[in-house]
Amino acid sequence: MYIISLLQKVDVAEKLKTAPDSGYQIGVLIGSFLPFVVLVGIAYWMYNRAKKRDKNGY
Repeated sequence: MYIISLLQKVDVAEKLKTAPDSGYQIGVLIGSFLPFVVLVGIAYWMYNRAKKRDKNGY
């Protein structure tokens, strides 16, 4: 768990301040929010599967 926390410590504000152009800034923002969006999508998918399975009586 400690190794994962070391990999995830990214200073987004510092990257945005030292960004060479606006395209890099957009990429940093997308890259920082994308993992959360993917996790929310997976959680929603799992919730729907569990809900459908419960409705069918399995």
